[in-house]
Amino acid sequence: MLLVLAAMPEESAPLEARLDDPAPLTVPFTTGVRAVRGTLAGTPAAVVTTGIGIAAATAAATWAILELRPEVAVAAGSCGGLAADVEVGTLIIGESFTWSIADATAFGYAPGQVPGGPERHTSPSDLVERARRAAVATGAAHRSGLMLSGDAFVTAPLAAPMRERFPGALSADMETTASARTCAALGVPFTALRAVSDLCGPSAGQQFHLELDVVAETSARAVEELARVLSAQ
Repeated sequence: MLLVLAAMPEESAPLEARLDDPAPLTVPFTTGVRAVRGTLAGTPAAVVTTGIGIAAATAAATWAILELRPEVAVAAGSCGGLAADVEVGTLIIGESFTWSIADATAFGYAPGQVPGGPERHTSPSDLVERARRAAVATGAAHRSGLMLSGDAFVTAPLAAPMRERFPGALSADMETTASARTCAALGVPFTALRAVSDLCGPSAGQQFHLELDVVAETSARAVEELARVLSAQ
């Protein structure tokens, strides 16, 4: 079973629309979380709208994993483009994940590393390769690498120092690392297929924004292709 995690209803809508035989699931949350189960490109799947932020993503992902027992999980939807040369619309494939504003470097930890946790949460290489195959099948521009998450919207003043702390980081959002950490703790292979909607500190001449429904569709197509790849295993 494939678990798909998206923060906002606008991000989960194109995924829910792709489900065959969709059925809403009862969730234990009073607000902010929605879950729909069905089949996606031949693979049993559930789309869970988690709500925005680290705490929301952690809570919803924990419930979904314990309740649904998925074999694979993927974060979908939008993200901010952090790398100076990334463009809006680019599909970001998560290979590794860390916290954008966590700082325990005074105690010898790496930037983004939480004491007691790994320097990076990582996706299994075989799952990343399947995600790449899915991205290629959609025809979308795509890149794979490090994704950052934190409870701060990365605006231009934050982008430059963040690039210095995390050379090579491609994107920033508010949920993906939380989902990666939860999946690691509960033994579920995880990756991300999120598309860039905004640039964190765009350069002159760059297009810096795409509508959420456009990038949500880009992400949803890739997740559908990933489900197709998984069903062919």
